[in-house]
Amino acid sequence: MRFYKYLYVQEQLEKNRDTIIDKLMEKKVLLSCHVVALSPNPKNQLDINSSKFLFQPGFPTEDLFVVAIVKSHEDALEFVENLVKDVYNETKRTDIRSYILEKEQEG
Repeated sequence: MRFYKYLYVQEQLEKNRDTIIDKLMEKKVLLSCHVVALSPNPKNQLDINSSKFLFQPGFPTEDLFVVAIVKSHEDALEFVENLVKDVYNETKRTDIRSYILEKEQEG
Protein backbone atom coordinates (compact mmCIF):
# COMPACT_ATOMS: atom_id res chain seq x y z
CA MET A 1 0.00 0.00 0.00
CA ARG A 2 1.28 3.41 -0.98
CA PHE A 3 -0.05 6.84 -0.09
CA TYR A 4 -0.33 9.84 -2.40
CA LYS A 5 2.15 12.54 -1.44
CA TYR A 6 -0.78 14.98 -1.36
CA LEU A 7 -2.94 12.53 0.62
CA TYR A 8 -6.25 14.03 1.64
CA VAL A 9 -7.28 13.15 5.19
CA GLN A 10 -10.70 14.34 6.29
CA GLU A 11 -10.54 17.05 8.94
CA GLN A 12 -12.19 14.87 11.61
CA LEU A 13 -9.47 12.24 11.10
CA GLU A 14 -6.49 14.56 10.72
CA LYS A 15 -5.41 14.46 14.37
CA ASN A 16 -5.09 10.65 14.09
CA ARG A 17 -3.55 10.70 10.60
CA ASP A 18 -0.34 8.83 11.46
CA THR A 19 -2.14 6.26 13.61
CA ILE A 20 -4.67 5.58 10.85
CA ILE A 21 -1.94 5.17 8.24
CA ASP A 22 0.02 2.86 10.56
CA LYS A 23 -3.05 0.71 11.19
CA LEU A 24 -3.81 0.50 7.49
CA MET A 25 -0.22 -0.56 6.83
CA GLU A 26 -0.52 -3.18 9.57
CA LYS A 27 -3.74 -4.42 7.93
CA LYS A 28 -5.88 -3.57 10.93
CA VAL A 29 -9.54 -2.81 10.34
CA LEU A 30 -10.74 0.68 11.22
CA LEU A 31 -14.51 0.68 11.63
CA SER A 32 -15.26 4.19 10.44
CA CYS A 33 -12.67 4.63 7.76
CA HIS A 34 -12.92 4.56 3.98
CA VAL A 35 -10.12 4.94 1.50
CA VAL A 36 -10.27 6.40 -1.98
CA ALA A 37 -7.60 4.83 -4.16
CA LEU A 38 -6.62 4.63 -7.79
CA SER A 39 -8.40 1.68 -9.30
CA PRO A 40 -6.17 -1.32 -10.03
CA ASN A 41 -7.94 -1.46 -13.40
CA PRO A 42 -6.29 1.27 -15.54
CA LYS A 43 -9.56 1.72 -17.45
CA ASN A 44 -11.20 3.01 -14.27
CA GLN A 45 -10.36 6.09 -12.23
CA LEU A 46 -10.93 5.55 -8.51
CA ASP A 47 -12.27 2.98 -6.08
CA ILE A 48 -13.90 3.63 -2.73
CA ASN A 49 -13.44 0.93 -0.12
CA SER A 50 -14.30 0.55 3.52
CA SER A 51 -11.33 -0.54 5.60
CA LYS A 52 -13.53 -3.49 6.64
CA PHE A 53 -13.10 -4.91 3.14
CA LEU A 54 -9.50 -3.96 2.42
CA PHE A 55 -8.00 -6.88 4.25
CA GLN A 56 -10.24 -9.67 3.04
CA PRO A 57 -8.33 -12.61 1.59
CA GLY A 58 -7.49 -11.95 -2.05
CA PHE A 59 -7.99 -8.17 -1.92
CA PRO A 60 -5.00 -6.60 -3.72
CA THR A 61 -3.66 -4.17 -1.10
CA GLU A 62 0.01 -4.45 -2.09
CA ASP A 63 -0.45 -2.16 -5.10
CA LEU A 64 -3.16 0.01 -3.56
CA PHE A 65 -2.40 3.70 -4.13
CA VAL A 66 -4.42 5.64 -1.55
CA VAL A 67 -5.46 9.17 -2.47
CA ALA A 68 -7.78 9.98 0.44
CA ILE A 69 -8.86 8.74 3.85
CA VAL A 70 -12.35 9.70 5.01
CA LYS A 71 -14.90 8.56 7.57
CA SER A 72 -17.80 7.35 5.44
CA HIS A 73 -18.83 6.33 1.95
CA GLU A 74 -20.78 9.59 1.64
CA ASP A 75 -17.67 11.56 2.58
CA ALA A 76 -15.73 9.63 -0.06
CA LEU A 77 -18.32 10.53 -2.70
CA GLU A 78 -18.09 14.19 -1.69
CA PHE A 79 -14.30 14.05 -1.90
CA VAL A 80 -14.44 12.50 -5.39
CA GLU A 81 -16.95 15.10 -6.54
CA ASN A 82 -14.68 17.92 -5.36
CA LEU A 83 -11.63 16.24 -6.88
CA VAL A 84 -13.32 15.97 -10.27
CA LYS A 85 -14.22 19.67 -10.12
CA ASP A 86 -10.66 20.62 -9.15
CA VAL A 87 -9.10 18.47 -11.87
CA TYR A 88 -11.48 19.82 -14.49
CA ASN A 89 -10.93 23.45 -13.44
CA GLU A 90 -7.17 23.00 -13.61
CA THR A 91 -6.86 20.83 -16.74
CA LYS A 92 -10.20 21.09 -18.57
CA ARG A 93 -10.18 17.27 -18.54
CA THR A 94 -11.63 14.67 -16.19
CA ASP A 95 -8.74 12.23 -16.27
CA ILE A 96 -8.23 11.98 -12.51
CA ARG A 97 -5.83 9.04 -12.75
CA SER A 98 -3.36 10.91 -14.99
CA TYR A 99 -3.67 14.07 -12.94
CA ILE A 100 -2.83 12.26 -9.69
CA LEU A 101 0.03 10.29 -11.21
CA GLU A 102 1.50 13.46 -12.76
CA LYS A 103 1.26 15.30 -9.43
CA GLU A 104 2.93 12.35 -7.68
CA GLN A 105 5.89 12.56 -10.11
CA GLU A 106 6.38 16.30 -9.66
CA GLY A 107 9.46 17.23 -7.62
